[in-house]
Amino acid sequence: MADVSHTSYLPPLLTFCAGAVIAVPLFRKLGQSAVLGYLAAGVVIGPSVLAVIKDPDAIRGTAEIGVVLLLFLVGLELQPARLYSMRKDILGAGLSQMALSAAVIGAVAWWFGLSVGGAVAVGLALALSATSIALQLLEERGDGGEPYGRRTFSILLFQDIAIAPALAILPLLATTGAEKGDPMQALAGLGIAFLAIAVIVLAGRYVLNPFFHILAKSGAKEVMTAAALLIVLGAALLMEQVGLSMAMGAFLAGVLLADSHFRHELEADIEPFRGVLLGLFFMAVGMSLDLKLVLDNALLLALAAPLLVLFKIAVAASILRASCSSLTEAVRAGALLSPAGEFAFVLLPLGVALGLLNPQQGAIATSLAALSMLIGPVAAKLIDGYLLARTTPETMDEDFDGAGAASVIVIGFGRFGQIVTQALLLQHVDVTVIDSDVERIRSAAKFGFKIYYGDGTRLDVLRAAGAGKARILCICVDDKEAALRIVEMARAEFPNARLHARAYDRIHAIELMKADVDFQMRETFESALGFGRVTLEGLGLTYDESSLIIDNVRDRDAQRMEIQFTEGIAAALDKVPRVSPEPLVKPKGKSKALTPETQEAIEDGGAEVAVGGVGEPER
Repeated sequence: MADVSHTSYLPPLLTFCAGAVIAVPLFRKLGQSAVLGYLAAGVVIGPSVLAVIKDPDAIRGTAEIGVVLLLFLVGLELQPARLYSMRKDILGAGLSQMALSAAVIGAVAWWFGLSVGGAVAVGLALALSATSIALQLLEERGDGGEPYGRRTFSILLFQDIAIAPALAILPLLATTGAEKGDPMQALAGLGIAFLAIAVIVLAGRYVLNPFFHILAKSGAKEVMTAAALLIVLGAALLMEQVGLSMAMGAFLAGVLLADSHFRHELEADIEPFRGVLLGLFFMAVGMSLDLKLVLDNALLLALAAPLLVLFKIAVAASILRASCSSLTEAVRAGALLSPAGEFAFVLLPLGVALGLLNPQQGAIATSLAALSMLIGPVAAKLIDGYLLARTTPETMDEDFDGAGAASVIVIGFGRFGQIVTQALLLQHVDVTVIDSDVERIRSAAKFGFKIYYGDGTRLDVLRAAGAGKARILCICVDDKEAALRIVEMARAEFPNARLHARAYDRIHAIELMKADVDFQMRETFESALGFGRVTLEGLGLTYDESSLIIDNVRDRDAQRMEIQFTEGIAAALDKVPRVSPEPLVKPKGKSKALTPETQEAIEDGGAEVAVGGVGEPER
């Protein structure tokens, strides 16, 4: 008979996988964080509901490795140069938000009867914010590069840095006599802890890079993966043995490798393990929630969760507003920072394990953190929608007083138009700029041009800006339809002006040619040819040789463009095909597929009509 002990792990593993596969996509579909999906799955399969898994503590030790790996990856991202460039927001707004939130929340917890150590644990845990939720919302909005997005990220970064000290503080509170214990024993524990930290720092400074160099020469990728896990788990185990957090050891190892040449490879090796085990950790947290205890304290949690979210919004918004952010940006950032963080589910169980919190206090605080993660994103979306509905885009009054006979009118002062005007500026050409973006208008003011706020697709704006007297109209907008409208209108109303237009792609270029522009240029064409020329030089060709080849490519493309302009982008076809690249010269040999999947993709693409040029994929 087969030994069933080999299959005893399969039912729990299948249960975890099934719970994650069902819950996470469902919560993401509802616009919530994947963390909530894992928590909900854990609650359902745990002892409180279906009881499929009756002992959540049995898998907690393995699941905590996910947190260890997460801290290692956080440390890898904290390069010294990056930290220095963001130092003001990190140490200013980040430190203020964390200190004020933790102090007030801890004081309230102490007022409710918690010990000093327990109040510190709760304050630190609930002051943290959910990095995964905040970054996900910023990504969905496309606001990562906005001022409020950058400042939100700075605060989150400080919180990530603060996690390691927080994980160190709690064991010290439990061992240094804050609760009980001998002072000499506490000092000895501190000394051993600092010695262990020094060992990790020295090893990271002088041993790890040479160690990875030796392994890299072996060419065995699986050995590099094993070495990465060895470093992370070894540092974590050392910290645990001296009474500190495993996650703190992993964090230190990550920071020490942040400037290593192997940083990206280590990140790629660790990421798959981190994702799976971190999901397992949150499911274990969900399984450990006592729903009966939650229901018994339903009124307390129903009041505390919204108050916690509103308090964290108010704290973050006030700090950012005081540091020169606008009120709208400050509130939007505060809303993103309102849910409790993922590491609340690390700090609170740690506080229980160390005796700083009793199980009931830990369960209530953990439930409060989970509820804030549910309420916070919803509140952030509602607040964001309300603020944006009340905020009108910044505009200027259209004022064309002083518009004269400029030689050139540039319509659109984005990245393309700015480069165009640089050459005109060097020749002291009289230029008028038209744009409907306030920030671009302010940028144009630095060039000394005549600048007018207005919509370049409107005939009255063009006339008022002096288009009727201009020698050339440079149409540099990035909107294909708008460019065509301006060309058609300008050709009819200002026949004496030359029309130079920016083309988005090959099809757009032909449409502009049909609209009778005097000159058009695809926005990436010449830059790609220049890139190709430098690449040829890198292969050993001289400047003249590579330039001759690029000129040949340019001539062939012009010939093909003329044919397509005359006969149509896909002559003799009744329907418009999907345009694909085609070489301008016959290749020396037949292309070879290196994998079966590649060969299948090539064969499936045989029905496309190749009418593009110079390897330009149409967009």
